[in-house]
Amino acid sequence: MAPSAAPRIVIENCAIATVDADDTEYASGHLVLAGNRIESVGAGKAPEGLKDVARRIDASGHLATPGLVNTHHHFYQWITRGLATDHNLFDWLVALYPTWARIDEEMVHAAARGSLAMMARGGVTTAMDHHYVFPRGSGDLSGAIIRAARDMGVRFTLARGSMDRGEKDGGLPPDFAVETLQDALAATEETVARHHDASFDAMTQVAVAPCSPFSVSTELLGQAAELARRIGVRLHTHGSETVEEEKFCHELFGMGPTDYFASTGWLGEDVWMAHCVHMNDSDIAAFARTRTGVAHCPSSNARLAAGIARVPDMLAAGVPVGLGVDGTASNESGELHTELRNALLINRLGAHREAALNARQALRLGTHGGARVLGRADQIGSLEPGKLADLVLWKMDTLAHASIADPVAALVLGAAAPVTASFVDGRQIVEDGRLLTADEDAIARATRAEAQRLARITARS
Repeated sequence: MAPSAAPRIVIENCAIATVDADDTEYASGHLVLAGNRIESVGAGKAPEGLKDVARRIDASGHLATPGLVNTHHHFYQWITRGLATDHNLFDWLVALYPTWARIDEEMVHAAARGSLAMMARGGVTTAMDHHYVFPRGSGDLSGAIIRAARDMGVRFTLARGSMDRGEKDGGLPPDFAVETLQDALAATEETVARHHDASFDAMTQVAVAPCSPFSVSTELLGQAAELARRIGVRLHTHGSETVEEEKFCHELFGMGPTDYFASTGWLGEDVWMAHCVHMNDSDIAAFARTRTGVAHCPSSNARLAAGIARVPDMLAAGVPVGLGVDGTASNESGELHTELRNALLINRLGAHREAALNARQALRLGTHGGARVLGRADQIGSLEPGKLADLVLWKMDTLAHASIADPVAALVLGAAAPVTASFVDGRQIVEDGRLLTADEDAIARATRAEAQRLARITARS
């Protein structure tokens, strides 16, 4: 716990959705933050006689929730938004890989700042980035991404990706955009050694993350799993995203994606996979049995016409599920709070119809579910004493939401709610919808300039 002398922030008079194991909620309650921890949460006013109170916040008209946790993203895509808008996944990748293969450190840093800024101002307190494109001579891309997250003040997981199956080996990426097996493994291990923090209140963690079955060799998948378990970090990749991927796996490996992942050591409670749209009953049972996690990306799945993931069935089976923005070349808004609504609505188009998800299940996916998928449910994802002080105050008394009596339903089903305050590690990073840690206008100018520079380089190639 935080030392008793740590400066305290007292937040009062707000509705609170704790997203704890019992889904405890308070119509009007309080939170006390001490240093970087939550000291207390409960109904009514904060306890009398608190010492070292540095700030009191009257949060009347607000809903307090845990900060949102993003479990899948590709930051670099911020500078290639709005392209290939009518493609399925494989055609989209073929269209965009030649552009992505020309990114450099300056582009990646600007794109990371754009991606992080958009999420942070919309309630994300823990972000992740699956970066897997490392063109030769492009600079320190992992360092650029981590630097952007540190400066923005968000908690962050870098999934250090890799690809070693280029076009000549039957993969989709251009050959000059992939690494060798040994280079990918060595660079990944070096990134973990330089940047991964295993402590309770870590701001930066690193996962081992080969890209996908159609861009990675079987040898890289297997050896990446061995590497991650040897050095004690998590594993991430894409899985079962489209029917084309399933066909690819059957043609190349003689089995479906889940069986292929199992054969390479890629099922386990230290693994989470993005999308998992095309899962049959036995696939879901395998994920549940091994506690393999899923990053559900409803907007991207719809944008690329991938299908509707069986999230209600996954949850019923006990599969850990969180939400993901996915890269902004397939989700141009880049905001996670819109995924709460989209997860609920899109899943109701599936077999379970109106019983698929409710508002509180959607909020849990975006908070505690994401924390569980990232292996940090003991530290973040719910508002409980002893957990890290990552939380959001959503303004719910404006025209957009004031007539909705249930604040959780208003947050999930209503218009995007304004963020009055967002705290990460006890530090406020957003106030009245604006970043306190960065100049949004400067970020917008930089990302536009880098997008234009990348387009010019691609056009000349």
